Amino acid sequence: MSKQVKDLITKELTERFAEIEGVGVINPRGIDAIKNNQLRRRLRENGLRMTVVKNTLVRRAVEGKKLQGFDKLLDGPSALIYGKAASISAVARMLLDEKRTNATLELRGIFFDGEIFSGEAGVKKVSTMPTREEAIGNLVGLILGPGRKLAGALKGPGGKLAAILKTIEEKAGQAAPAEVAAETAPA
Repeated sequence: MSKQVKDLITKELTERFAEIEGVGVINPRGIDAIKNNQLRRRLRENGLRMTVVKNTLVRRAVEGKKLQGFDKLLDGPSALIYGKAASISAVARMLLDEKRTNATLELRGIFFDGEIFSGEAGVKKVSTMPTREEAIGNLVGLILGPGRKLAGALKGPGGKLAAILKTIEEKAGQAAPAEVAAETAPA
């Protein structure tokens, strides 16, 4: 490969990975063309992409970027799984699903936030982490929890007092017609 072609590929990879904060790395060896196309189609349906890379070129492309340091996962043929909008735990879950359907798929690991989670064990660990949406939902639940308890505590005694007043009012309403009837009756 000529230097010009390498520079063009490096430039393309630099642009592609500029906004990416995390990647999954797999070994594409052993995946035939049909399985490769099916894998890419399923990834694309989930907003993810797979790029088979030359290790030296991708190392140059991510130099000084958010992905710098993930090159420890690059050993032999490598394919990067990434997505701009996808959370890294969604990537890990997708990779584990693919591993279940294709036993020949080798999971090298996940890289995000400056940390490397290597091997299938690392991918499993990342898959248990909440996605951004799940984390926001958990946070909202934690914020609303004390408010619900406070509202219940305030409503409880007030509800009991209202029930007591209603009972007294009903008893007074039943007693009032009997008293009126007694007063109007001839003696």
